[in-house]
Amino acid sequence: MSKKGFEQLARKTSLYPQESLLETKTKKGAFYIGIPREIAMQESRVSLTPDAVALLVNNDVEVIVESKAGQGSKFSDADYSEAGAKIVFSPEEVYKAGIILKIEPPTLDEIALMRANQVLISAFQFGNQMPEYINALNKKKVIALAYEFIEDKVGGMPIVRALSEIAGSTVMLIAAEYMSNANNGKGVIIGGITGVPPTKVVILGAGTVGEYAARAALGLGAEIQIFDNHLYKLRRIKHSLGQQVYTSTIDTVTMSQTLRSADVVIGALRPEKGRNKYVVTEQMVSQMKPDSLIIDLTIDQGGCVETAELTTLDNPTFRKYDVIHYCVPNLPSRVAHTASTALSNIFTPTILRAAEEGGIEEMIFAHRWFMKGVYTFRGSLTNEYMANKFGIPFKNLELLLAARF
Repeated sequence: MSKKGFEQLARKTSLYPQESLLETKTKKGAFYIGIPREIAMQESRVSLTPDAVALLVNNDVEVIVESKAGQGSKFSDADYSEAGAKIVFSPEEVYKAGIILKIEPPTLDEIALMRANQVLISAFQFGNQMPEYINALNKKKVIALAYEFIEDKVGGMPIVRALSEIAGSTVMLIAAEYMSNANNGKGVIIGGITGVPPTKVVILGAGTVGEYAARAALGLGAEIQIFDNHLYKLRRIKHSLGQQVYTSTIDTVTMSQTLRSADVVIGALRPEKGRNKYVVTEQMVSQMKPDSLIIDLTIDQGGCVETAELTTLDNPTFRKYDVIHYCVPNLPSRVAHTASTALSNIFTPTILRAAEEGGIEEMIFAHRWFMKGVYTFRGSLTNEYMANKFGIPFKNLELLLAARF
């Protein structure tokens, strides 16, 4: 048989490479993620590391990264480019992606760049938002998920826990800074030395932030007292710390007496039903020692200290009743490389799973734990607590799920 005849025969059999095999490449653009450069609140974190991008690209996920998006976390454009991401130089280009993955909630200007039925995954920051934000997302029919609401299969909140561990570990370092003379503090160390009484640290909240703050304070030798209204949390934190520490439920008399002698107060009470309640009143703050320090880590959810006001990394503190207040909402941004890596490690497997299941919308309706992160869906507000706060009509996403079956 001639060479030409053999080639014709081979075309009709599996021996010859078929053009249909190339169709797998066309699926790459079907899952298209955009990572904008953060512009809000001096945010330094980025949602995906270059290593995570490389893994996603190798699994047929296309990633577009705005130039300098990783700069604050010490990841260069070259790092992302070598990982397989496409680098673009304007937010308009990155917001063409089907899925926008970012840290801070988008501004109204950023929402204006979004397209109908686009997917947004970011923080929500309940205490900072206004109805205009929700209305702008609904007008664009954006499917928006707040990563702090997303749960895992066993009911935990992996992203909240990761950021809480970072915040708790970092907060005592901040306390040490502002208790020193260098920042016009009391001039004491966090902890104690031989012959000198230890500093007294009061921790409000026995969750993950409280646990890691307690670990750091105990490691420095401080005397700690932990308050929470959930006894199971108080028992759990004592067990986790592995030693006897002072714990108490929150009541006005005990709290007032304790705060009068406190050197550092850390607000770490997790919001319930959408917003924190003030457990430290202005009256209590007025009776605290001069130059004592309050760090309210829940300020982005409304705060748990009545005198707390939102501050920034440029101007992190203010004084009221001669008590230093530190109320920066994005505390993990101080250690942006660590925080970005922690977030990326959680986002990456979730994205891979969504890609396998056919998209974010399929992921939402297939897994109730993921559905809990959704707060706007194709023009409707689907979070009841937000609806009550903002006075916006609410649509139950569970009913949409039932309608699909």
